[in-house]
Amino acid sequence: MITVLAHKSPDTDATGSPIIWAWYLNEVRKTPARAILQGTPNTEAAWMLTRWGQDMPEIVTELAAGDQVVICDTNNPAELPAAINDTEILEIIDHHMLVGGLKTRTPINITIRPLACTATIMHDLIGDDLAAAPDWVKGVMLTCILSDTLEFRSPTTTPHDRAVAEKLAAGLGIDVSEYAAEMFAAKSDVSAFDDADLLRMDSKEFELDGKKLRVSVLETTAPKVLLDRKDALLAAMPGVAAADGADEVLLFIVDILNEEATLLVPNDYVKQVAEASFGVPVAGDTVVLPGIMSRKKQIIPSLKL
Repeated sequence: MITVLAHKSPDTDATGSPIIWAWYLNEVRKTPARAILQGTPNTEAAWMLTRWGQDMPEIVTELAAGDQVVICDTNNPAELPAAINDTEILEIIDHHMLVGGLKTRTPINITIRPLACTATIMHDLIGDDLAAAPDWVKGVMLTCILSDTLEFRSPTTTPHDRAVAEKLAAGLGIDVSEYAAEMFAAKSDVSAFDDADLLRMDSKEFELDGKKLRVSVLETTAPKVLLDRKDALLAAMPGVAAADGADEVLLFIVDILNEEATLLVPNDYVKQVAEASFGVPVAGDTVVLPGIMSRKKQIIPSLKL
């Protein structure tokens, strides 16, 4: 049995891509496979599973030596189970920068392409076999692409991502704008999550000049809901950092509709990072960053002191 998994803190692409590829392995390659998650999916990803009638994959945080795995939507060992290099990695499908540190027992297929979404890459890899896929596979694929591109607003969007999404939507009889609005409404409903959960919901680990950072992003069409919790989020940051072995938490609240991010600034260190990285003066405990929407393309590459 092949285990298909993505990164920790599963967003929509990290939830959808494993179930897409597990379907492909089971139904097309006739190879037994299962999709797993490493944590509870965010609200948009959970909405996607319900919308397309799919059960939530089992949450698994540990793998055993010798397990056969396919890795999606990451190639970073820090975002994978601790024993990942003791498993038999069969394939990697990703759209992030190459980090290094994974070890394989034999040569494998590695597909890393500069596209906005792993599901777009899977669309291309599956090829003509996608015609026989049930609607839920195409619907999950569409949801992943619209999520990662923020309905084509993100600077990571390529013409190919857009073309694939529009083709899938047309085949499913879906209006992209109406469907994306439903997705983003689900993404914006964070009322059930406490402050620590929000800080971990969509986060990546990053090291800057010897300091370990948890870089968190919350994408929303209702930024006021999150900014109203600013004081509580700021207060929760030291505890989350300590519990996760990080030095600092950087939280960016991305306003999807106004195409800007607000960075919460809990201390002088984050203030220095913000001013050096984005060239903006910081006067209080927040700073607005116009045009900043993508952690992968705009935030992580810009971080400096």
